[in-house]
Amino acid sequence: MNQALTQPAAAGAAAPPIADDPDSLHALVLQSLDDDQAQDVVSVPLEGKTTIADHMVVASGRSTRQVTAMAQKLAERIKHAGFGTPRIEGLPAADWVLVDAGDVIVHLFRPEVRSFYNLERMWAFGDAPAAGAA
Repeated sequence: MNQALTQPAAAGAAAPPIADDPDSLHALVLQSLDDDQAQDVVSVPLEGKTTIADHMVVASGRSTRQVTAMAQKLAERIKHAGFGTPRIEGLPAADWVLVDAGDVIVHLFRPEVRSFYNLERMWAFGDAPAAGAA
């Protein structure tokens, strides 16, 4: 039997993250992307819009290599923090990589691909009036 599972936490040790708390997962995702120098990070709250997730995070990398590295590191950090193993799609081309962490969906793009799909605008409906609306 693994002693780490049976021993109480040491005094002053940080408690493990609560895997059922989407806000701590969301904070982990944002911190990971910041650490990896993601560009133009946008978080779109999805509560009340869909049941697929509570947050969608969209970010850009400067190259396919950076997008790949960010996705792989993010998946590692999520798993090591106790949130399970996220599903990753799109790694071979790395123009658009999806990291599905359950309550938080992360889209990582190369900038030109991101501007073509413009996901954050599509999912931000109802959050702000359209440009030019009176």
